Amino acid sequence: MDAPRFLSGQLLLAMPGIGDPRFEKAVIAMCVHDEDGALGIGLGRVVPRLGFHDLLKQLDIAPGVAPNASIHHGGPVEPQRGFILHTPDWGGQDSIAVSDRWVLSATLDILKAIAEGKGPSRWIAALGYAGWGPDQLESEMGRHGWFVTPGDQHLLFDCDVESRWATAFRQAGIDPRLLAAESGTA
Repeated sequence: MDAPRFLSGQLLLAMPGIGDPRFEKAVIAMCVHDEDGALGIGLGRVVPRLGFHDLLKQLDIAPGVAPNASIHHGGPVEPQRGFILHTPDWGGQDSIAVSDRWVLSATLDILKAIAEGKGPSRWIAALGYAGWGPDQLESEMGRHGWFVTPGDQHLLFDCDVESRWATAFRQAGIDPRLLAAESGTA
């Protein structure tokens, strides 16, 4: 059976024993997935000792009314590059709508809008992204490295980072405590 294609708007959950410690209990919001590859933003860990105000100050943007939210570790690719995953009630220069579930923005205009209180109603800031070349993600899925579940605003914006992975599995009807890191043979 072929792995599904075009997973934009879904969440990828790392299966136990995925084999890469960078993705242990990873939750990735898939933003682009096509014949050229895939790009997603990790939502399973935060960058220690770095808040949104710190990021704004590094870019010479006054924090204004922006909350000092945590910054997520979006993935191992380009960890110095910033992204905002947000609700569809704001769109700006070069924003990418991801199905009808969320929007991905990576330009200074969204940071300024958030600081001014004119940005999206809900958002998550991340540094870096998870990326796959053509057919790479499909190969990993074929080896049972990832589980796909619908992405929803509750999991993105309401669920705390520490419980997001387990909550996403539970919403899919799976008790994450019963997942095994290795499969057996019959």
